[in-house]
Amino acid sequence: MRITVAGKGVETGEALKTHVTDGLTSVTRKYFDHAIDAHVTFRKDRAFFACDINLRAGRGLTMRAEGEGTDAHRAFADAAEHIGKRLRRYRRRVNEHARSMAEERELPPEPARDVVLRGEEEAEEGQGEVVEPVVSPEGYTDGAVVAERLTEISRLTVQEAVMRLDLSQEPVLMFRNRESGVLNVVYRRADGHVGWIDPQRA
Repeated sequence: MRITVAGKGVETGEALKTHVTDGLTSVTRKYFDHAIDAHVTFRKDRAFFACDINLRAGRGLTMRAEGEGTDAHRAFADAAEHIGKRLRRYRRRVNEHARSMAEERELPPEPARDVVLRGEEEAEEGQGEVVEPVVSPEGYTDGAVVAERLTEISRLTVQEAVMRLDLSQEPVLMFRNRESGVLNVVYRRADGHVGWIDPQRA
């Protein structure tokens, strides 16, 4: 597994990097044969240290966890514990689902693009971190793209989609409904509940 350790106003020496690598590898190996990569970021938050872990545990599966502590090691331990809980919950649900869907042929995910567009206010004020110019998707003006990456649209049940949304802590997830074959969206509402958009039910 490729692990990147960075700090925002926090010194990340070799001892901390080794501690993070060993600890995160130990946690992920309990639930996956091999995870793909992880980005661990430390920052100072007032009197506490904060640790943010973004883990890509498998194809189409990402999850995020945060932790706090009086030092960087304790902040990492807190975040790693949260990642471990999410991995354990995901593995349990995957095993339950595999037993019930053993005879169904699994279709591969569909390739897609995840494009981040600069907001109008940022464009006017010149704010926001802008990466090297990218070829803008058709229909967008030059310079509107802040970042772009390849992603996948998986074929999931609504329950699986909500689980992935919870694990990744992303605000929205698009998926192809396993039952209807139609593109659906689940998203995190401002009130904390999960919304579900299904064109088939309109």
